[in-house]
Amino acid sequence: MSIVRPFSTGERVMLGLNTKRVAAGALILMSAVTLSPRPVLALINLPQATYAAVGSETSVPYGWVDFCRRYRGECDNGPAAPLDVNLTADSLREIERIDKMVNKAVVPVSDTDHWGVLDQWDYPKDGKGDCEDYALFKRKLLIAEGFPRQALLITVVKDEQNEGHAILTVKTNHGEFILDNLTDEVKPWERTGYKFVKRQSQSDENVWVQVGPATPAPAYVSR
Repeated sequence: MSIVRPFSTGERVMLGLNTKRVAAGALILMSAVTLSPRPVLALINLPQATYAAVGSETSVPYGWVDFCRRYRGECDNGPAAPLDVNLTADSLREIERIDKMVNKAVVPVSDTDHWGVLDQWDYPKDGKGDCEDYALFKRKLLIAEGFPRQALLITVVKDEQNEGHAILTVKTNHGEFILDNLTDEVKPWERTGYKFVKRQSQSDENVWVQVGPATPAPAYVSR
C-alpha cells in the first residue's frame, strides 16, 4: 500500500512558483505564435530617401499649360494643404505595381513621331507616349487608387546627356522617390543621377517650383 505524503510548506511554495513560471512561459509562447512578425519586417525593409531642396516659384512648362487647356478638369483642383504618402509595405507594393504596369504597357515614341510636334503632354490613350505621358498616366492611376494628389509631382530634370526628361516624384514620410519610364526601379531621388530643375508645388499643381540650385530649364522634355 502506497502512502501519499502531504506537501510541506516549502514544497507548496516551490510548486506555486513553478506553476506561475509554466503559465508565464505558455503565455509568451502563445504571443509569439499569434503575433505576426510581418509589420516589423515591413518597417525594417522600407526604403529610405532624403528630401530635395525646393526653392521659389518658377516658370510653368508649356506642355503642362497646354495639357490643362485640353484636359481642364484635370487641373482645376485649386490650392490644397501639402500631404505626403504614408509609406507602408502595401503602399510601396502598389506604387511599384503601377510603375511597372505603365512602363510595360506604353510603347515609347517621341512627340515628333507621335503627334508631329516637338513637345505635347498627353495621356497615352493609344498605348504610345514619351516620358511626360508615362508620368501623367502614373499620377492619374495613383490618384485613382487613393494616393494624395499633393504628393504626386510631375518633375522636370536633365538626364546624363543634359537632355530634358520628365519623371514623377512621390513624396513620402520616408523621403522622395522617383517613377521613371527608363527604369522599373523606384529610386530615391538622389540616386537617379539626374539634375533636378523644377516640379509641381505640393500646395498647388498649377504652380511650379525650382528644385535644387538654379539651372536653365530644358526647352522641352522627350525621353
